[in-house]
Amino acid sequence: MDTAIVTPTLRAKDYKSEVAPVWCPGCGDFAVLSAVTKALAHLKLAKERVAMISGIGCSSRLPAYVDAYGFHGIHGRALPLASGLKAARPDLTVIVAGGDGDGFSIGGNHFLHACRRNMDLTYIVMDNEVYGMTKGQASPTTQPDWAKSKLTPHGTGMRPFLPTAIALAAGASFIARGFAGDPNGLTKLLVEAIEHPGFAFLQVLSPCQTFRPEQKEWKHLVHPVDTAPTDDPVEAARFIQADDGMALGLFYVRRLPIWQPQNQPTATPADLEREFAL
Repeated sequence: MDTAIVTPTLRAKDYKSEVAPVWCPGCGDFAVLSAVTKALAHLKLAKERVAMISGIGCSSRLPAYVDAYGFHGIHGRALPLASGLKAARPDLTVIVAGGDGDGFSIGGNHFLHACRRNMDLTYIVMDNEVYGMTKGQASPTTQPDWAKSKLTPHGTGMRPFLPTAIALAAGASFIARGFAGDPNGLTKLLVEAIEHPGFAFLQVLSPCQTFRPEQKEWKHLVHPVDTAPTDDPVEAARFIQADDGMALGLFYVRRLPIWQPQNQPTATPADLEREFAL
């Protein structure tokens, strides 16, 4: 987290804007909004030192509901927008919000390079395994046998995108998963993600009650991760490949060089080889 001006008197409700959320009743994104405001209050961050960036989708409405600087960008482009802002204003705490469609489909290439670039950003992806805003199509994380969309009445027939595995392979330095039904645990993970110096990826299982009502069962399927977070990518890969997709907690955290434009000329090949040595 950046060294920033702090405001010790603000409470979580003070970080909520006057714009009323328009999410469907029961949407998990309400819990994410609550976790964001609680995390900002816990960290005592001044509103003018926080910026929330998003793309397109139900979850990407989040900046409108937070009383801080925000930018609602175009589909899949939240991460390059946030990267440009962070490069120009490294003093800001930049939080990026999106969904599984916005982040892993049209925004997939940006996700890969944001992970490997390791700028000091926090990326929250609210994953409900469906395109909710466009009325319930399969997304990159949808299981291959989900056949309740008119576009894929026999299922997608494709293996789902594995966000944590891709984040690890692409070089993210902080990888965690939270659940909208565990607001305290989610807030804790978000605080850790914002405090982490580097690219922090937080996948949030955020049920869609409208188009995926069966996800109500997630509350019975989620479970805490049974190992301590590791800084070894090989060990993290073993865990992630064996994961059932319902483990909650911090999986992987490692201190890696943070990319900042003004620092690039000073890093020699030997410096980078030493910093990235496994």
